[in-house]
Amino acid sequence: MDFREIIAIALAAIRANKLRSALTLLGIVVGVFSIIGVMTAVGVLQNSIESGLSVLGAHTFQIEKFPRMVNLSRKEWARIRNRKNISYEQASLVEEKMTQAEYIGIEAYEQGKIVVGSDGEKTNPVVTFYGETPDGFPTNNWTIQDGRSITNDDVHHARPVIVLGANVVERLFPRGGAVGSVVKVDGHRYTVIGTTESRGSSMGGNQDYFTVIPLTLLMSQYGKERTLNIMIRAKSAEVYDDAVEEARFILRAARKVDPGEQDDFSIFSNDSLIDNFNSFTYYVKLGIGFISFISLLAAGVGIMNIMLVSVTERTKEIGIRKAIGARRRAILMQFIAEAIVLCQIGGLVGIALGILGGNLIALMFEVPAIFPVDWALIGFALCAFIGVAFGVYPAWKAANLDPIEALRYE
Repeated sequence: MDFREIIAIALAAIRANKLRSALTLLGIVVGVFSIIGVMTAVGVLQNSIESGLSVLGAHTFQIEKFPRMVNLSRKEWARIRNRKNISYEQASLVEEKMTQAEYIGIEAYEQGKIVVGSDGEKTNPVVTFYGETPDGFPTNNWTIQDGRSITNDDVHHARPVIVLGANVVERLFPRGGAVGSVVKVDGHRYTVIGTTESRGSSMGGNQDYFTVIPLTLLMSQYGKERTLNIMIRAKSAEVYDDAVEEARFILRAARKVDPGEQDDFSIFSNDSLIDNFNSFTYYVKLGIGFISFISLLAAGVGIMNIMLVSVTERTKEIGIRKAIGARRRAILMQFIAEAIVLCQIGGLVGIALGILGGNLIALMFEVPAIFPVDWALIGFALCAFIGVAFGVYPAWKAANLDPIEALRYE
């Protein structure tokens, strides 16, 4: 028997018992679907996050009071919760003494503001309200589209000027003319001096729903007793690590952290955010992979069961084939092929459903869909392994049937 004939016989055997084969395939479909679906969804989220978490410019890092995107234990949180705020004086000292920095921005922010245009049109209450120094624009990776950004003079005099994110402009000034207009936030009036280019969406959230005013103005309006963030762009990628260490040294000295003690502030960059997310998804993948493996084992037992039933039902057929010259190897290959074909059909359905299901996340968060070629190949390989591992015993049993006893079987 050649390979095509073996596959044809395997498919005919599956078609002869459609309902039983479909029920057996269900376990394989569920197992493969869970693996491919989760891995596709995680891949979509990783792509989105790797672009969306690029909130900082190139070779830029940020210093802030608490760490970001870290699941802290109760003990760890108890250790850091009493950290002192990063004050304006400390941030200014870093700005003054840094030698390896190209830009140093200082910021504070308020969440969930409503911006009201001159004609009474309002934004949704999701606008992030930033107070920035001039270098906050390049370190936050913001690019001015129209008008200008915040200047040192604006910060020094706490001028009531504002820069609008692209989506705020789209909501309040759909026909243009934002620059020079007046908007209100919490009853305060600001003159629009600039707008930023769009950065798009990430994780279902819009990165362009923000406004920027001079840092000193925000502190005078919302309180000076607050922690500040310090964003630092190194002069080049080559001196990035040196810049991080220099900033740490200056800030530790300013905050009087004793030698040998841990930093009482946190440093993050685009890479650290992505690494934190990847370390989190690693355990998610392990958990889902383990559950899916158990599901596939159960499906493998189902495959073995259906193949044993098939061997019993086709005992006389096996006896006839042996009587007319079929060798053990041909019988063995036939039944192993049936098990593999059964698994691969379930695998194909599971992979297709998994990719579709995983990419629903892409539709929800409005990010590009992906086709996880690596995991699709892993799914095929797993199905082949399950087919061989759980099809060998029924195939061996069929191959070793005594032809005389088989022909007598009723």
